[in-house]
Amino acid sequence: MDPTPTPAITTLLNDWRGGDSRALDLLIPLVYEELRQVAARHLAVERSDHTLQSTALVHEAYARLVGVHIPWQDRAHFFAVASGTMRRILVDHARARRAEKRGGGAVPVTLQEGLMGKETPADGLLELDDALRRLAAMDSRKERVVELRYFGGLNAGEIAEVLKVGVATVQRDLRFARAWLRRELSDGGLTPPRSAGE
Repeated sequence: MDPTPTPAITTLLNDWRGGDSRALDLLIPLVYEELRQVAARHLAVERSDHTLQSTALVHEAYARLVGVHIPWQDRAHFFAVASGTMRRILVDHARARRAEKRGGGAVPVTLQEGLMGKETPADGLLELDDALRRLAAMDSRKERVVELRYFGGLNAGEIAEVLKVGVATVQRDLRFARAWLRRELSDGGLTPPRSAGE
């Protein structure tokens, strides 16, 4: 993602929030490709035969976001909320699939930047989500930092902007969360993320 804020996107988000439906029509072409990239990062943890594809995930997230009144802060906030929405869609889908199959077999899944190993049980996303929920119960900001970095694709500066904290705080939170997740997920063969340069 381009770290430079795009005033046009922020303006359109504010106009959309204000009830201007035309603003949404102008906004979608500006953010669509980045939303597909966010969706691709989320789908990287899924099995290769997943029924949702990037485009469908973007459309489902869009459908959920359109009907909700969110006080958009800026471009980074929009992508953070969209990423969180995509994560919830995939977790809901995985829970429904697990309930349907009642403990089906293992399928390899991967996640960019090494959040999960190359071969992980089909329930890997649910295990990761459960671990992130436990982290959120302990420290919600650290969970948000992980979600925004590894699923949302935001850099440390963008995360700091969304969460209204310093970049050094974001970096410390990432280091802590990675170590905490390593301990929590080690039994399931999952490993926490690492960013370049850390």
